[in-house]
Amino acid sequence: MSGTSCDGLDIAHCEFAFKDGNWNYKIINAKTYKYSESWINISSHGHTIFHQPSNGITYQIGNGANITAKTGITTISDFRTLDVALNGQGAPLVPIGDELLFPDYDYCLNLGGFANISFKQDNKRIAFDICPVNIAINYFTSKYFNLLYDKNGNFAKKGKVNINLLEKLNSLSYYKLEYPKSLGREWFEKNFINVISNYKIDAYDLLRTLYEHIAIQLSLVIENTKDKTILVTGGGAFNSFLIEILKNKTKANIIIPEENLINFKEALIFAFLGLLRFNKNINCLSSVTGAKKDNCGGIIYLSN
Repeated sequence: MSGTSCDGLDIAHCEFAFKDGNWNYKIINAKTYKYSESWINISSHGHTIFHQPSNGITYQIGNGANITAKTGITTISDFRTLDVALNGQGAPLVPIGDELLFPDYDYCLNLGGFANISFKQDNKRIAFDICPVNIAINYFTSKYFNLLYDKNGNFAKKGKVNINLLEKLNSLSYYKLEYPKSLGREWFEKNFINVISNYKIDAYDLLRTLYEHIAIQLSLVIENTKDKTILVTGGGAFNSFLIEILKNKTKANIIIPEENLINFKEALIFAFLGLLRFNKNINCLSSVTGAKKDNCGGIIYLSN
């Protein structure tokens, strides 16, 4: 698994078991292979690099056939294309895993390059991208401080919220769209960065405003009651300042799991998508993507 935060390649060895009507999982071993500077600069990081579902376009790099040829291991790849062909967004793909592996939580919130959320509503799984998170924080941390990320929000803590920029970001048209909806790097570069480029503000204030914006957008999606539980994973779960701001904006119970699950939940679920595809079970939900029907996506390259 490689995400839009572009920090590295997550490789996970996972085991699944179906017993008494429920799926169980185990992450046997997992490791993140950090990208070298040259890999980050050419933006070739093994995931969906073009994603325009409204135009029926999605393109995912990474050659499954080549992996099978070199490793001798049956490989399943390209999970998005079928859903887009069925007029779906082709994203997000993780909610089927939330549905079957993490049914005890009211919300599954992933704070990766973009924030995405998954939950049950009227007996259907709903999921969508909320807003930029690490793709924005890392971009401006790199630009102004020459570091890959803002550890624990230490830079943002020094800034003040710029109300004008905050209001402008919160008024972006994407946030008014009904789901299903998804975000991509193209949207971030064309819309988000363009808005910020119109403001000449202190770098610390810019980051603090980004954190406030992210927390506001997250809180607008989450039901503000104490009985709701939110499983938070992805790199943003380690950002203590971001989590602190979010906790101040919702009464819901925010649960930060053990580190392995924070880091590798998406890799775990993509392994699960492969298992579902191999068993010819549904691995993509139309209630999430807006496709004509639930589907079983992914191309299988057999090793023999």
